[in-house]
Amino acid sequence: MLNIRILGSGNAGQVPVWGCDCAACERAKQDDTFRRGPCSLEIRTELGVTLIDAGIPNLAERYEFDEIQRIILTHFHMDHVQGLFHLRWSERPEKIPVFRPDDQKGTDDLYKHAGVLDFQPAFIPFETIQFDDFSITPLPLLHSKITLGYVIEKNGFTLAYLTDTVGLPETSQAFLANKTLDYLILDCSEPPTSTAPRNHNDINLALLAYHTLQPKIMMLTHISHRLDCWLMEHGDSLPDNMLIAKDGMTVI
Repeated sequence: MLNIRILGSGNAGQVPVWGCDCAACERAKQDDTFRRGPCSLEIRTELGVTLIDAGIPNLAERYEFDEIQRIILTHFHMDHVQGLFHLRWSERPEKIPVFRPDDQKGTDDLYKHAGVLDFQPAFIPFETIQFDDFSITPLPLLHSKITLGYVIEKNGFTLAYLTDTVGLPETSQAFLANKTLDYLILDCSEPPTSTAPRNHNDINLALLAYHTLQPKIMMLTHISHRLDCWLMEHGDSLPDNMLIAKDGMTVI
């Protein structure tokens, strides 16, 4: 069993953005299905739940302690780790392993006061880790903090989860080019821009990745209200197998 679900599909500002009255934010205020929380992924197997990133602030309300098998972090920006600050105070004797990139600073005092969070030695890029229920391979991404994407594989199924990034390093792109990707879930925060964004993909870079890597299905995530506004007018111009992530959406 391998069930994968989008927990959050938004960028740091989320949707609706506080104080904004753009078309996308107004739509989200009226219809909760268009709200976007912090970008994150849930992998559920017969052994439990693996979370990729922990930016959702109410994780303690969503999951029982014994459900969470492990947490895997892409990077230490606050919108990807803020949920950990509540979880760590549990007084259970058991520990929850937290896998991470090689960022010696982390965020705030998480390393110093980890509580039930058991931070593991840093992942080594391109070194595949075989868990009991699936394998995962970390890939370097291009972001303002040390950031990893992940290739998840089980029984011939391959999914790449790549957020936050602007384009891809050559080494990561070459690695992915040798894979048959059933799903590519890719950061795309912005509508088409004349110059490449600083930290996140726009539609132009997402389309470049789509044509280069040729996944069977591509899903855009880490979406801003600016991109949502563009999609409201131009979404039908995207390829048929390029989907837009929504909070709670089942991938497989």
